[in-house]
Amino acid sequence: MPTRQKFDHELEDLRINILKLGNMVNQQITNAVSSLINQDLELANSIVVKDLDINDLQAIIEEKCILLIATQQPFARDLRKLVAGFKISIYLERMGDLSVDLAKITLRIGEEALIKPIIDIPRMSTLVQEMIDIGLKAYVNEDCGAASEMSLIDDDIDKIYSGVFGELRAIMMEDPNKVAQANYLLFASRFLERLGDYCTNIAEEIVYICNAKRVDLNE
Repeated sequence: MPTRQKFDHELEDLRINILKLGNMVNQQITNAVSSLINQDLELANSIVVKDLDINDLQAIIEEKCILLIATQQPFARDLRKLVAGFKISIYLERMGDLSVDLAKITLRIGEEALIKPIIDIPRMSTLVQEMIDIGLKAYVNEDCGAASEMSLIDDDIDKIYSGVFGELRAIMMEDPNKVAQANYLLFASRFLERLGDYCTNIAEEIVYICNAKRVDLNE
């Protein structure tokens, strides 16, 4: 197999693994929020276990990127693809960690009656997953425009988080007995807000692939 053809094949394998990693993380987020809404402790525990698979796949991607840089000595756009792919895999792995953190919130609340309906957290989760879907497609298609627009969705997530923060703070001030769970729900919302930030970081890497420029979409 010609050298260039082999390298292109390796890049395609890398893309496939990153897509797989992204889909695994997306499912973890879905399950984590579902476990919280339904207070499903078994599902929450399964998320903690599944995170090991995410860590393993990220390690494979990392090793592949390092090996290709060392052996193929790529430059220009090819090098940017490998550097960006490596960083995207790190962001996805960290998003997987946040999914575990969400699941642990479920475990801490346990079967205690919820102090409020869980409405805004699923809204934030839906927006995060929309960002992941757009980001993965933009990564495959190297679509700089779609990646840049992801920050607009992140702004909506931030607005919801701000509202949740105010609501939970009011609950804590009104009833000290609800402080512990209100803090747990506040942490859950914060984790989702951070997930949105990581999605924006992924968008920045896609922009970097396209035009070799570093931009800050979290401004």
